[in-house]
Amino acid sequence: MLRDAFNMHSHGEQSFSPNFIASDDCNIGGNIFCETGTSAPDEEPNEEAAKFYNLLNEMNKELYEGSKYSKLSFCIRLFQLKCLGGWTENSFTMLLEFLREMFLFAKIPQSCQDMKRLIKDLGLRYDKIHSCPNDCMLYWGDQKNQQSFHVCGKSCWMNGNTEDVNGDEDGAHLRKKPVKVMRYFPLIPRLQRLFISSKTVDSIRWHNDQRTDDELLRHPADSLAWKSFDSKFPSFASDPRNVRLGLAADGFNPFKIMSTSYSTWPVVLVPYNLPPWICMKQSSFILSMIIPGEKGPRNDIDIYLQPLIEELKQLWSGVETYDILRKENFNLRAALLWTINDFPAYDNFSGWSTKGRYACPCCAAQTCSKWLYNGKKFSYMGHRRWLDGNHKFRFQRTLFDGTKEYRGAPEQTVGSKILFMLKDINFSYRKMNQPPIKQTRRRSRDESDDESDDESDEEDGPNEANLWKKRSIFF
Repeated sequence: MLRDAFNMHSHGEQSFSPNFIASDDCNIGGNIFCETGTSAPDEEPNEEAAKFYNLLNEMNKELYEGSKYSKLSFCIRLFQLKCLGGWTENSFTMLLEFLREMFLFAKIPQSCQDMKRLIKDLGLRYDKIHSCPNDCMLYWGDQKNQQSFHVCGKSCWMNGNTEDVNGDEDGAHLRKKPVKVMRYFPLIPRLQRLFISSKTVDSIRWHNDQRTDDELLRHPADSLAWKSFDSKFPSFASDPRNVRLGLAADGFNPFKIMSTSYSTWPVVLVPYNLPPWICMKQSSFILSMIIPGEKGPRNDIDIYLQPLIEELKQLWSGVETYDILRKENFNLRAALLWTINDFPAYDNFSGWSTKGRYACPCCAAQTCSKWLYNGKKFSYMGHRRWLDGNHKFRFQRTLFDGTKEYRGAPEQTVGSKILFMLKDINFSYRKMNQPPIKQTRRRSRDESDDESDDESDEEDGPNEANLWKKRSIFF
């Protein structure tokens, strides 16, 4: 049943034409295929792809004659041990020197820096971006070389310097330690890598070439959102290699100690071009960034999303990418279609408050809510508005809130109207001068809520533009 539903009969096989065979003279780690009777691809790879293939050619050589390990696998495995063991660069370099003396016939890097350069050339690097502890700005782009934050004036360095144990042999020296560092993983090289390997390039086109299209919802490509996007942007939909992405983010405590207050926010991207049995595997997720901090970024998360948004804008225009299956360079484009998060995180990303009287982001200012004085919380009513006009539930007062319902379903605000409302909104990003959260404030807050609710009941209705806390960076 699964094979018929998802067209899985070809899963695990490369869908190359009969004229394609593996070539020994241009097989780079199982990534290159060429047509029968030819010894070179139809089009030369671009500079980045050629650099990657040349590196694989060099690194896939045997560590020594007769060894079952390649130089590349040896370097990656040894560098993993360094990271897991917390070895310093000096101690790691001394280990490499000792191994070179013991095994003269092996191709072992001379130092830790040499090994780092080899691994770095593989791509898939990450950037360390300093950020303000008050979440008001990033040391990124034009502000990369600043020494203090121009918004709050706080220095990006800690007061005390840290001794650099990886210093020169003459002696350790002091180095500055940043207050807060975000790890950002560039998206473009990770998407390009999907097309460089023959094991993944065919799966990118699955949604167009192998998906069963029978009007049943089995994959995001069957959804109305996907089809509506294709009809609105036909140039993007014309090439099935263009990538549709989903973004997921949430905070968690990495220390597994509930008494310790710490919130780390990973942001993960999911390429939905892949078939469903592949795209939701952990190996298919693309880690975009890791936002550290004792407290979550809350509404200031837009500050940390700036590098990702900049890359998404570049991908919308297109970047040159080499397709190993078709032996050609093409213009790769990508678009972010969905965000995946819980309701509190939806508040942080969208800018609409998911707490209080108008918590529903769909009903917005037309949200029907009632304050429960004994329960000290809001209850959201008015669900009968979506029923047919002559439905019996609309006229049954005793079974609901004691009233008859004559109102129709609220009209959902479209995106263009939201942009128009928020064009003049002014929001400052920072966590300064915020009062500490204390348990003693709970009672006074509830009492103030009671008073404000009584006053708001007398009002006709709020201005929807005033209910937004910010203009989201996704807008």
